[in-house]
Amino acid sequence: MEKIYYLPTHEYIKVDGNNGYIGISEYASKQLGTVTYVDVPEDGDEFEAGEEFGAIESRKAASDLFAPVDCEVTEVNFALEGDPKLINKNPLEAWIIKVIIKNPAQLDDLMDEKAYAEYCLTDNH
Repeated sequence: MEKIYYLPTHEYIKVDGNNGYIGISEYASKQLGTVTYVDVPEDGDEFEAGEEFGAIESRKAASDLFAPVDCEVTEVNFALEGDPKLINKNPLEAWIIKVIIKNPAQLDDLMDEKAYAEYCLTDNH
C-alpha cells in the first residue's frame, strides 16, 4: 500500500516498498502557478535527506527541490520536459523522480497527509 509523506518545503514522497516517487504537493503547485520548467537530476544520482536535487520554475517563482530521505535516483519523469504543466494538472501523479529509499527510518521524520494538511493551514511556511 502506498503512503505519502511530506516535507515542510512542500515536496512529497509516495512510498511503494523500497521505492519512492518524489514531487511537489498540490498546495505547492497552486502557490507556484503554471509550472514552466523542471530541472531534474540524472539516473544514478544520490542525495541525502534535505539535499537539493533540482529546481522547479513557474511564471511566478523558482524553487529548489529537496530530497525527503537518503536516496538514489532510478528514473526521471521525462514527460515533464515536454509538458511541465502536468504538475499543475495532477501533482501527486506527476512525480519528478523515482528513487530507491536508502534509509526508510527517515520517513518517520516527515509529515503524514493529516499533519501536512494542518501545516498548510498555518502561516509559517
